Amino acid sequence: MRVSDRPRLLAALLVAGALLSLAPALPHAQAPTQASFRITPVRPVDELRREALAAQPPVEAGQFRPPDLADLVRAVPDVRLEIRYATSNNFLGTPVYEQARAFLQRPAADALARVARAVRREGYGLLVFDAYRPWYVTKIFWDATPDDKKQFVANPAEGSRHNRGCAVDLALYDLKTGQAVSMPSGYDEMTERAYADYPGGTDAERHHRANLRRAMEAENFTVYPYEWWHYDYRDWKLYGIGNAPFEKLGAR
Repeated sequence: MRVSDRPRLLAALLVAGALLSLAPALPHAQAPTQASFRITPVRPVDELRREALAAQPPVEAGQFRPPDLADLVRAVPDVRLEIRYATSNNFLGTPVYEQARAFLQRPAADALARVARAVRREGYGLLVFDAYRPWYVTKIFWDATPDDKKQFVANPAEGSRHNRGCAVDLALYDLKTGQAVSMPSGYDEMTERAYADYPGGTDAERHHRANLRRAMEAENFTVYPYEWWHYDYRDWKLYGIGNAPFEKLGAR
């Protein structure tokens, strides 16, 4: 750099610094969304979607509680949503939801709110990937998934606990940084790394997984053995299979 250029450079730096000082403070940045595990669907998803929307859920016998689905954004403190099924960043590589929303039956939502308050004391918030899932989406998942990975998706002939509004897929995020904490696998990863008792990963990843599990089990949620992120609420048998899309669910 020529000596004669230094005054101009110094002036430019001073102006830039002044502009930065006037800019509003930014909130804590969130970690970039992790790329989802992918499969090659057995058949085109658009074709499977048409079939699923035309199909009907299995007929169930017995008496069930009337549905009372609560919007988790309203019901759960500090909750953040990362609804990948409303984007192409999911295991099928295409959106299956029209809206990025999450719902649970009221008792389950209330229990999840207590979980959120418990983990907040440790500096964490809840990061929700999915909760209530219309039955037709479960059928898309099942029909798209190869047989060797069927343990990671629910059979639509039986309906899933997501369909009943009593299952939630979630992780933890750091309240100070806004970043998701590390876990032994990514969300929806269809490998043994996703198992709830997988012994690998780092000490920190297993610690985070154990923290989440401890908080969830204290409020009567049970982890699914093949997915560290999937928890079922104890009352799931009391609700019938739901098939209403998010667009038909109001804010409650």
